[in-house]
Amino acid sequence: MANSVKAFRCEHTLRDLREGLEHVHQEAEAALAAHGFDDGAKFAIRLAIEEAVVNAFRHGNRSDPKKSVHFRAYIDDTRASFEVEDEGPGFDPATIPDPTEDENLEIPSGRGVMLIKAYMTEVEYVPPGNLLRMTYRKPA
Repeated sequence: MANSVKAFRCEHTLRDLREGLEHVHQEAEAALAAHGFDDGAKFAIRLAIEEAVVNAFRHGNRSDPKKSVHFRAYIDDTRASFEVEDEGPGFDPATIPDPTEDENLEIPSGRGVMLIKAYMTEVEYVPPGNLLRMTYRKPA
């Protein structure tokens, strides 16, 4: 049965980590609920958005208050897609140490990227690495 709710789209320039996250979480949560995403999906997506936005502010923009993070979302009845783009120089995701390997267990970095990849269906870092595209698809 097709849902008659129109696809949700938004685009925001986030200038403050806390306020920006709160705003996009509220919008995404409402849109996900309207499109029938279950609690597990909403949790996974919320966690991925949070990790992506925090990484963009802290690592991408190096906590520079003059730099912003750009957030875009598209949510329909089958998928939720997001883009998080920082104003930093980018990075090569292949250089992030695997946080599950014994020698990296004490290193605090890499866990956010690992969580995003675990919870989202598709994850792409667009070169030079300052744009993250991620999609969650409802199971068939």
